Amino acid sequence: MPRIGTKRKGTKAERELFHLFWENSWGCARIAGSGSTRRPSTDLIAGNANRLLAVECKSISKPSWYFSKEDIEKLATFAASMGAEPWIGVRFDNIGWYFVHLDNLKESKGESFVVSLDFAERHGLNFDEMIGKYSQEKLL
Repeated sequence: MPRIGTKRKGTKAERELFHLFWENSWGCARIAGSGSTRRPSTDLIAGNANRLLAVECKSISKPSWYFSKEDIEKLATFAASMGAEPWIGVRFDNIGWYFVHLDNLKESKGESFVVSLDFAERHGLNFDEMIGKYSQEKLL
């Protein structure tokens, strides 16, 4: 069970992202308690006339976060059921949001997936790129 402070931090980050979408003319819905059910779910659903996104959110102070294979499979299943794009959104403290599409995730040792700041900068998108305000060519 996550510590109360951790849960509060995650809720605050989800609400921040919710408002960012609305402020940029995207519709968005937050699914409170999305991690408390056995059914596939996600933290946010956001969309405009052209795209629908299912976003699993994390807010971290560490340089990386590990996602279980089960969590990734649930997000993929949920997104597929709605015809949505499956994304991991990680808010790095004092840096901001980065988004990684599930197709770009790499499996770590064991049965988990890791998103580090370095990986997110190289293989992910920042918020403006995510919503199509601009695109940036990534040098790999």
